[in-house]
Amino acid sequence: MHLQESGEMYLETVYILSKKLENVRSIDVCEYMGYSKPSVSRAIGLLKNGGFITVDSNGYLTLTPKGSSVAESMFERHTILTEFLVKLGVDKTIASEDACKIEHHISEETFNALKALSENIKNENR
Repeated sequence: MHLQESGEMYLETVYILSKKLENVRSIDVCEYMGYSKPSVSRAIGLLKNGGFITVDSNGYLTLTPKGSSVAESMFERHTILTEFLVKLGVDKTIASEDACKIEHHISEETFNALKALSENIKNENR
């Protein structure tokens, strides 16, 4: 199953919520993303069928290793792109919004180059 941008966003959200909450439920995803229950339910079902997420008998969501890999990658991209844009002088809120758009479309090669540049800038400022 090939993930679309929305699937990546859901996985990243479950990942972020799992760092804050003991158990993540679909309603937590609804509240965090501002989406309706039916929309989230459909997306969670697709992610479950794709092997990216499990849902236990209590309705708790858990990322599978496959889902964690995607979620961690999206989170890293979002974090590094946001930091990079902020270093360029972009307002943090706008930088985060733009990073969210970019993270799903940027090539691995370009992302790795930006990541390396960002690390070099950090090291020079120490």
